[in-house]
Amino acid sequence: MQLGPKQFSPLYPIIDLTVFHGPLEPLLAALTRARVNWIQLRGKSVSSKSLFDQCSQLISLAQPRSLRVIVNDRADLAWLSGADGVHLGQDDLPCEAARRMLGDDAIIGLSTHSLQQAKAAENSPADYVAIGPVFPTQSKENPDPVVGWSELRAIRKSVTKPLIAIGGITTENVLPLFDLGVDSVAVIRDIIFASDVRRQATYFMELASKVKS
Repeated sequence: MQLGPKQFSPLYPIIDLTVFHGPLEPLLAALTRARVNWIQLRGKSVSSKSLFDQCSQLISLAQPRSLRVIVNDRADLAWLSGADGVHLGQDDLPCEAARRMLGDDAIIGLSTHSLQQAKAAENSPADYVAIGPVFPTQSKENPDPVVGWSELRAIRKSVTKPLIAIGGITTENVLPLFDLGVDSVAVIRDIIFASDVRRQATYFMELASKVKS
């Protein structure tokens, strides 16, 4: 799939089942009202059965809202559940194998943590390149080192595919990322723990539009 920046919203919420235990429908309704059009489901410490069940439920709720669902790490569960794609880490199934499994229409993203990895992702079958962590993050037990701003600039210049920033991103620190030219930001805690999800998501979208307009 040739994925262009206009095909997805500048906010890429991640529903991390390790920290999110609430009902999915109100969350999706709020994100849809904020005009978010893609989400990721992550369940690194969740059993395969539970993750599959949650993924299937999420897809059934997301499809009527035209929300694309990307599954973190698990290309097999993305295929079995009929998700829109998979987000792969450096130690997951290779992009080439995931593409053979999921087909040309699937969205495949690849996490990178350095300029070298980002350049490799640029030449892979991945549709978008994720870079991070761009700030200190609480979402991983052993996170990779924070990617510095000079390296982020070099990555943006080297990568023509949509570039997604991830790691510790909030409404308070996101503007420099949009200024730098990232196409979207992946956010967990600053969305799912917001007292008003719709308002918070809308604010992210507004900040992006101010820079991109």
